[in-house]
Amino acid sequence: MKKISILLLSMLVFAACKNKKNIPDVSDINVQLKWERFDHDFFALDTNDLPNGLNKLQEKNPLITTLFLQNVLGLDSAQYLAGTKRFLQTSRQLEDTVNIVFKNTHPIEKEFTRAFQFIKYYFPQYKVPKIVTIVGPVDALAQSESGPTPDFIRPGILGISLQFYLGKNFSVYSFPFYIENVAPRYRSVRFSKEYIVADAMKLIIPDIFPDKSAGKPLVEQMVEKGKQWYLLDKILPYTADSVKTGYTQQQLDWCHENEGMIWTYIVKNENLQSLSPAVIQNYIGEGPFTPGFPPDYSPGNIGQWIGWQFIKKYVEKNPDIKLDVLMNTDAATIIREAKYKPK
Repeated sequence: MKKISILLLSMLVFAACKNKKNIPDVSDINVQLKWERFDHDFFALDTNDLPNGLNKLQEKNPLITTLFLQNVLGLDSAQYLAGTKRFLQTSRQLEDTVNIVFKNTHPIEKEFTRAFQFIKYYFPQYKVPKIVTIVGPVDALAQSESGPTPDFIRPGILGISLQFYLGKNFSVYSFPFYIENVAPRYRSVRFSKEYIVADAMKLIIPDIFPDKSAGKPLVEQMVEKGKQWYLLDKILPYTADSVKTGYTQQQLDWCHENEGMIWTYIVKNENLQSLSPAVIQNYIGEGPFTPGFPPDYSPGNIGQWIGWQFIKKYVEKNPDIKLDVLMNTDAATIIREAKYKPK
């Protein structure tokens, strides 16, 4: 029995090493992460002395203060004082919840540091932005090229909106008005702290390699989006695929078990060269499921998952390709050479 246990342990260790054999050691890469709790500074403002407090905040961090007041709170300069006072007075309970959920941010900072170590490993010239946490209105989702996002990126700054990471059971997320006007439940179930780094990296990737999918036909957009998930997987190799993709584990399992059927359905029922926004939205847009597939099992955005499989197949045939070369390889070439034919 002892020999069997030792053999089993050896097999498990071997399997673990095999699974991680392509993950580089980045422990020696120096990343000085700058982490700023702007939300603490903002909620520390004295409503009885706002002019002085806002001036000091502006001096300390002019870019994020202006961005927060104008783009997050939606104020113009004449409204700064009244709007700030109103938000502070009506958001104390929200602040309390944030301070409980994010009392200790060291694990998140550590995870960010490791993600940027991988980024620096693959792209040494990339300048790591300062991470700034904010707390704005619970309906203030930012906009990105791929749609609404809790976070935002500006030159030198990566902003994290903590009001969108309070846990899927945070009561506001289940309000009917919130579901209908801000974030449907399939989206807000991902409003938990474990998604912060992956969400942020989805903004970092286009910052390194701008999205080239706009205006391309369906299948090429799928592949271009697939590149992003392939790179995300390299940056976050220890993060669960469910967190990186936003799929549930059940949806991921269904995709793997039905990969051939999924691709066959798309080929038979869609024009892969379609430029129709509605068709493209069906396959690479957010949604609770993908039309044409079982609502109880399929994820939305299934086209990006298929694009990810295209990239894996292409890399399998070109194992020495560098990440920057891969990201700059046009989708048509990847489609042609991958010869993707899942069973």
